[in-house]
Amino acid sequence: MSNPKPHSGQIILGLDPGLSVTGYGVIKSHHKVQLLEAGVIRIRRDQPLASRLKELYEGIVEVIESYPIDFVAVEQLFSHYERPRTAILMGHARGVLCLAAANAGKSVHSYEPTKVKKLLTGNGRAPKSQMQLAIQQQLQLKEPPDPPDVADALAIALCHHFATGPVEQLLMNARKKR
Repeated sequence: MSNPKPHSGQIILGLDPGLSVTGYGVIKSHHKVQLLEAGVIRIRRDQPLASRLKELYEGIVEVIESYPIDFVAVEQLFSHYERPRTAILMGHARGVLCLAAANAGKSVHSYEPTKVKKLLTGNGRAPKSQMQLAIQQQLQLKEPPDPPDVADALAIALCHHFATGPVEQLLMNARKKR
């Protein structure tokens, strides 16, 4: 996979996968970052798993088709020993999101939650409130983003912006020359 280069006005879609609520955030990455849209895809819990996945797929395809998206950034799967079922269900949701992006020809990049937090706040274990304030500041919002699913999706999009921005590109080029 080639290195992404969000130079002149790249559009990044950040995704926080979930089977009940999936957060999404669309930003334009240029010299400064601009919020284009953010929201949630709510999935009805009373449906069978296959129907819920189809509903999620259709919802995210609608978002992808609404913007000329260059990159999709999604939260990397993590699991808790106490909740293996949750990790499995999240894997289904994440897989559907990756499939929708791949079907649309979009490049998909995964980020660990601790890396997202570290890039935005300097603390890999930052609480949600600190993350929301960091996002509010970066995107120059009047209020912190809410609900948390939207904040997480925007954080992932911003992480991709910072992880592939000009400073990171300079560091990668310097490493290649060694």
